[in-house]
Amino acid sequence: MRSAAVTPEDDRIRWVELPGAEPARVYVHGLGATSPAYFTASAFHPLLAGRRSLLVDLLGHGHSDRPEQFPYALEAHADALAAALDAAGVAGAELIAHSMGGAVAIVLAHRHPRLVSRLVLVDANLDPVPVVPRTNGSSGIASYTEEEFLAGGWAEVRDRVGAHWWSTMRLAGRTALYRSAVHLAAGTIPTMRELLLELKVPRTYLLPEADGPLAGTEELEAAGVTVVPVPDCGHNIMLDNPEGFARATANALTP
Repeated sequence: MRSAAVTPEDDRIRWVELPGAEPARVYVHGLGATSPAYFTASAFHPLLAGRRSLLVDLLGHGHSDRPEQFPYALEAHADALAAALDAAGVAGAELIAHSMGGAVAIVLAHRHPRLVSRLVLVDANLDPVPVVPRTNGSSGIASYTEEEFLAGGWAEVRDRVGAHWWSTMRLAGRTALYRSAVHLAAGTIPTMRELLLELKVPRTYLLPEADGPLAGTEELEAAGVTVVPVPDCGHNIMLDNPEGFARATANALTP
């Protein structure tokens, strides 16, 4: 386990690091998740092993610190991640980023382009989502006020999301989880999709084949984004179909 201070108050991001060849690969988890739990098997897969790999927990999640004063906006997450990568001596990294982590990775590539050489987005958030009570994910969490969520709304979310997601979600700070969800649902201005369209690095977007065509695929592909449906999986592609995920990711990272 390694760490770096990423705020003026010395709050620390932590990551598991695997030795290997450069350029480094940086794995970034989604909302209420943790990168070691979601990506360790992928980082060791024969198609992906051998690179220096950082399995990073975003601030407020997993093994990283949970500062109450941090805003947890996507831009703030991206800047904190940039500070951690700088401290680790990482530049021109290949980012493999899931869900909310994909949104953070897009913002990182936009705000700190020297840190990113390739993007593999794993069913990542590209657009704002409507806030809908009693649903899973950022939309349902954002339907509470912060006071409501901290006073007991978190327990309702726990009961809705199920044991698997809660096993990592419970590691997140409750303020961090709430604010991250609110900002993820609201998105960025310009939107993550618009930022992605403008990036110049190689970009691949993986989605579950069962979800049907990705909205805006033609525009993404016209901008150079490769869109790859992966069979036999849901949102957690790397866990549901490890072989399909490793194969699609390795193809995306092949020069």
